[in-house]
Amino acid sequence: MSISITPPVYPTLDLLSAITPFASVSGQIDQQRALAQWLEDWIRAELGGIPVLAVSEQTSHSAPPLVHLRIDRQAEKTLVLYNMYDVMPAEATGWEFPPFSGGVTDWPGVGEVFIARGAENNKGPLAGMLMAVKSLCDSGKLSVNIEIILEGEEETGSGELRRYLAQDPCPVSTASAVFFPSLCEYGGGEPRVYLGFSGLSGGRLKVSGGKWGGPSAAIHASNANWIANPVWRLVAALNAIAPAHNSGVIARQVIDEEASRLLSTLAAQFSIADELTFRRSETLSVSGDTLACLQQLINGAVLNISEIRSDPLDSRGVIPCGASAEIALRVPPGIDGESLLTVIRQTLSRPEFDGVELELDDCYPGHRFAHHSPGVDALLTSYEMQGAKPQIWPWAPGCAPAYTFARVAPAFLIGGLGHGGNAHGVNEFVTLRGLERFQQSVTDWITEFSNGPPFSTPAV
Repeated sequence: MSISITPPVYPTLDLLSAITPFASVSGQIDQQRALAQWLEDWIRAELGGIPVLAVSEQTSHSAPPLVHLRIDRQAEKTLVLYNMYDVMPAEATGWEFPPFSGGVTDWPGVGEVFIARGAENNKGPLAGMLMAVKSLCDSGKLSVNIEIILEGEEETGSGELRRYLAQDPCPVSTASAVFFPSLCEYGGGEPRVYLGFSGLSGGRLKVSGGKWGGPSAAIHASNANWIANPVWRLVAALNAIAPAHNSGVIARQVIDEEASRLLSTLAAQFSIADELTFRRSETLSVSGDTLACLQQLINGAVLNISEIRSDPLDSRGVIPCGASAEIALRVPPGIDGESLLTVIRQTLSRPEFDGVELELDDCYPGHRFAHHSPGVDALLTSYEMQGAKPQIWPWAPGCAPAYTFARVAPAFLIGGLGHGGNAHGVNEFVTLRGLERFQQSVTDWITEFSNGPPFSTPAV
């Protein structure tokens, strides 16, 4: 049922409702360009931002535009606010509201929620971030220079952003910290602080019929005794590079002393049962006590398979002419992702894998920073100001392009209070209470950051 909107978050919900209808999904470049232009226009009108790279000047017909504006307060400090406007695809089946329209309802035990694609990841936090800056601008309390940079490829490797930041000179000003506002009260639990992020290599394995065997077009399955099936070769290749019994884990590293201390503290307050409920799962693929499980969560490089397809699809009783698997190699800081890719390529070069091709879309490494880097203490304070007890992680099992900002600032922080869920799934949501807490925590972080000690220029 629809309900009235809670007044404190009404302007933020208005903004979120305005950007939700843009189907800013990979491959829908017109929708992405339209949303990028809309966001640039809003930031100029509402925040007084000056474009550093205008959307209209970006002429690529394949890459979604970057949105990069600067709010210059002639202040001693600068911070970079980074976010994303791309979202995952969504079909309407199973949703309480159309995913690209959204709506507000009440869930028993959860409260008022806004349901839409991107509500949690990451249009909801994007709207809250922009409204937090607006509240500081409108009150005259913004006492730090702000660079806002938004991308439309976070879900697919951040290639355009990484190339943009690699320019010399870098178009983003040197800053004390980069902040990626996100809802970090996962499952409604205590908020997390990550001191680093895993790297990502995304792409696919492809197999086509050819000289090795396999048909050049789908043929009747009665020939399976003497004509090879590309799907079987794909399965064999996947098992060779990431044995199934390890659930895709292909390398692990020893946890260092600092990370061990943080994990030991975290283990004392972490609930595996709550995490399983949040992740909609019944059991873990690893064993041991809470500390051992946390160590295995973050210390392994893992190959995830999100999709396996045959060509043609939905054809029973045939030997397909091709097969492919969408893969993502997630590598924690400390493990060399390039070396792992070299080993994978060497494995696939063996004669039994003729016809198997590794096709990578993009790659970036993991990145880690120190416990008391600029912005970390301010983030902890922003949580504590609303009564939350932060969980400090050595680094995240998830991926973010933190390394690409290393030449800009000494820290890349994901942070923010707020409860959302079902990211990338059906009925993705953010609680209205969570959206309010999120916006307040971002406002508090910027304020605490502004009032903190000066910073040293990061090494390039």
